[in-house]
Amino acid sequence: MSDSAAPVPPLSAADLRHALDELDAKIHTLRQRAHATAAGSPATYLAHADALEAKRARLAIQLTEHAAAGAAEPGAWASIWRGIEALREDLRNIL
Repeated sequence: MSDSAAPVPPLSAADLRHALDELDAKIHTLRQRAHATAAGSPATYLAHADALEAKRARLAIQLTEHAAAGAAEPGAWASIWRGIEALREDLRNIL
């Protein structure tokens, strides 16, 4: 996603929860594929799953901060949205 893209609207707590649910499902799929593949190849799936879990953890922290603060500034939401879009692109490249 480029910096010249149109401004991204702020994400709600529901949007963040939905993103976390999507990540949980995709991480689960990657871990299943890692267990089902031939010897030597699961490392790629496991590495991607680990990276997605780290990104998911950061989103979960942001959701917690959002709940604690009530509402965050628009710039923070744009950053979260860019992170979610980057995750989607990562998953497209993996799968």
